[in-house]
Amino acid sequence: MGHHKLQRFAENLTFSNLFQVGFEQLEQESFALRGRWHEHFGNDNPITLELGCGKGDYTLALARIHPDRNYIGVDIKGARLWRGAKTATEEPLNNVAFIRTRIELIDRFFAEGEVNEIWITFCDPQLKKPNKRLTSPRFLDTYARFLAPLSTLHLKTDSQELYDYTLNEVLPTRDVEIIASTNDLYNTALPTLSEAKLTQTFYERMFLAEGKPITYIQWKTINTQ
Repeated sequence: MGHHKLQRFAENLTFSNLFQVGFEQLEQESFALRGRWHEHFGNDNPITLELGCGKGDYTLALARIHPDRNYIGVDIKGARLWRGAKTATEEPLNNVAFIRTRIELIDRFFAEGEVNEIWITFCDPQLKKPNKRLTSPRFLDTYARFLAPLSTLHLKTDSQELYDYTLNEVLPTRDVEIIASTNDLYNTALPTLSEAKLTQTFYERMFLAEGKPITYIQWKTINTQ
């Protein structure tokens, strides 16, 4: 393991906005802020999650323009989360937090109705393992355990396969309203797409440089169950 990565892991332990909880600990005890995130943020503002956030590009960008909302980035890679947590600490952005965990465990961190919005940005499309896709029925059922009614979800990806799977196979079986969808985000002009174009992640810039179109879906839950 590189020296810089070790330094970042050590610094992660000092950030008050980064939470790292192992599976064994979650099995033994409830996460302390579950149902009590308002105590961390000091307000009752709506909560938005960015799943597979990497360096937290969307978490940070959205938090800057919406100080009346709270944003939490989730990823398993500690070295990536270091960048987001450090930036939020330095600016400072007091409406930002990060969780280091596997997405499979995300419902352990939030109580029923505690989250209002989810962004899924450039996740692994898991082309050979549909059940592991972050928009699969399995994961949507997990999110439903902590989403408030009429919550908004976003999928932004370079994967045409994941886009088609989500739009044509999964969402038609759910009680949702599709707000917007496009298989070429930057060649589509709609007011509802403004936040989808707000910032470009590291991977997004890489995909665009390769000539890959970016796809996007926004939908709202009608019934989270």
